[in-house]
Amino acid sequence: MSPRFVVHEHHASRLHFDFRLEMEGALRSWAVPKGPSMDPGEKRLAVEVEDHPLEYGDFEGIIPEGEYGAGRVVIWDGGDYRLLEQIEDKIIFSLEGNKLRGNFALVRLRKSKTGKDWLLIKQKDKHAFPGWKLSLVLPPAEGERPAE
Repeated sequence: MSPRFVVHEHHASRLHFDFRLEMEGALRSWAVPKGPSMDPGEKRLAVEVEDHPLEYGDFEGIIPEGEYGAGRVVIWDGGDYRLLEQIEDKIIFSLEGNKLRGNFALVRLRKSKTGKDWLLIKQKDKHAFPGWKLSLVLPPAEGERPAE
């Protein structure tokens, strides 16, 4: 059985996307402020956050006010993935989702003060889509700040 990935559209204090890869019995997770892209020319900041339990991959709903990450959460995309290469500062993988397909890389930024800043980059392959635009599943809530 292939490991899976999930991307949550997370309408918290700031809209962002949570990119998660099933690894070693958990969902390794990154917050991607502008969301993933199918355009190889767009490198997206991905800030590593704590791992989540595998069950969280199916979560959709509302995280109550006062709790960490309060806001609406919906699955934006998901599916299986195949790990192609993993070294200390780079993870290369192939996604088989409804929106995200083909090869991607997560590359740790060496100049990151926290060590948690990565770039999520679509690789040039037959699934690459220059000029691709991200679309939301949920409309932004009144007063919600967009991703930066």
